[in-house]
Amino acid sequence: MNQVVLIPGDGIGPEITAAVLKILDAAGAQVDWVKAEAGMTAFENSGNPLPEETLAKIREHRIVLKGPLTTPVGSGFRSINVSLRQEFNLFSNIRPARSLPGIDTPFKDVDLVLFRENTQGLYSGIERWANEDHTRAESIALITREASENIIGAAFDYATKHKRKKVTLVHKANILKLSTGLFLKVGNEIAQQYPDIEYEDLIVDNMAMQMVMNPSRFDVVVTTNLFGDILSDLASGLVGGLGLTGSANIGREHAMFEAVHGSAPDIAGQGKANPTALLFSAILMLEHIGQNDVGARINDAIMKVLADKDACTADLGGKSSTGAYGDAVIAAMS
Repeated sequence: MNQVVLIPGDGIGPEITAAVLKILDAAGAQVDWVKAEAGMTAFENSGNPLPEETLAKIREHRIVLKGPLTTPVGSGFRSINVSLRQEFNLFSNIRPARSLPGIDTPFKDVDLVLFRENTQGLYSGIERWANEDHTRAESIALITREASENIIGAAFDYATKHKRKKVTLVHKANILKLSTGLFLKVGNEIAQQYPDIEYEDLIVDNMAMQMVMNPSRFDVVVTTNLFGDILSDLASGLVGGLGLTGSANIGREHAMFEAVHGSAPDIAGQGKANPTALLFSAILMLEHIGQNDVGARINDAIMKVLADKDACTADLGGKSSTGAYGDAVIAAMS
């Protein structure tokens, strides 16, 4: 039995989390949930959006399933998601995007996995005012060889393990010659260690254009933090949006699986929320802890439910509530 820290999240988080837990239980997942708080819920209860008690539970149990969080507005509170990624060195943000049945999009053959470096780049938080009038600001994009080796190596290892054929490295080394130039240099070196995997590099603006013209040409994609943040959302848009793509954040010792969409407080408590993204994230978690068969059962059931519009929530073109959608997934497993 695997012990997993559960952070239901804010807004619609508790609703979609309840649906996902019910599905996992019906599928036979062997998980012992350790409840924890973060975000606005934690802030309202303790005055801290990321309590030390929650961090301690993550340190102990090492695996987290997390719903969407809201960072309190005001000085002194940085993004909770960024804080968690940096605190536990979750350097690999893994975002699969694939075409799904019943989802009307311009492309029907998207199947890519994007690896985003999760701890450095322009999200390192190294910023300062460059003059006393606060009319000039500077940010430093930190790129290190170690972090580049971690994320690029993880992308190639994934491609090998999952029998993927190609890795595309995305950069801007024609302009940012030192920072993303280092990232590209490390990629070129690591690619030589994987002769059976096709390798290419693309400048980020060209990559964005290629993704909306011919996304099926991409398989595994690896890039820096800011570029990965943008391109992973673009990839989600190709297959129906953030509500249909899961996310994993994996480091050497810890892993966090989360829905990347917002907490949608405007529809919280109304039974309208779509739990698919968190459900796909939970499947990634099951694969991480070695319960692949359980994850595969749930995945097959999701495909059946998505093809049946009536069983889907309104954002997917259906008429069901959050709970009814979850029940439909359970029924499809039997």
